[in-house]
Amino acid sequence: RIAEAFPELPIQVGGGIRDAETIEAYLDAGVQWCILGTKAVREPHFVSEVCLQFPSHIIVGLDAKDGKVATDGWANVTDVDVIDLAKQFENDGVSAIVYTDISRDGMGLIRDIKTIYANYRFSTQILVASVRHPIHVVEAARIGADIATMPFTVLEALVKHPLTDKGLDRFLQDWERLPAEAKRW
Repeated sequence: RIAEAFPELPIQVGGGIRDAETIEAYLDAGVQWCILGTKAVREPHFVSEVCLQFPSHIIVGLDAKDGKVATDGWANVTDVDVIDLAKQFENDGVSAIVYTDISRDGMGLIRDIKTIYANYRFSTQILVASVRHPIHVVEAARIGADIATMPFTVLEALVKHPLTDKGLDRFLQDWERLPAEAKRW
């Protein structure tokens, strides 16, 4: 829905992608990148195949705790070394790797990165990945992040809030009560 509404917006989607047909459907719908997570860890050869089939459109999301890859929404920590797996996927030709260290406070890390970049005048953008709550989007913006990735439900919660809806309803009711000549811009 977002890709249709905002065709100029580069969109990435992830979660539950298990086959090439799903990737193709997302790309056909206007999505720029598909993010593979658990499937990539369980079947690394799948990443190689889809990178060849959809060059420049595959991202791998790697979550880790103490250097070991976590899967299934962080429920299972494997014995797989995250750096080794990331190198393998880089060699396969993924467009990017989204890394989440689940053993750290994510916003604290973003603050540290922002400070380091500012201190050394690095010219780059800061991406906050896997935002799970609207308040974290606000916190990331306050820190100075340039980009945030989030599930659609978080994006929807940012836009569709009961107080926003109530305020818009009041505004529209007030607008309708205005005489026609007052509505001219």
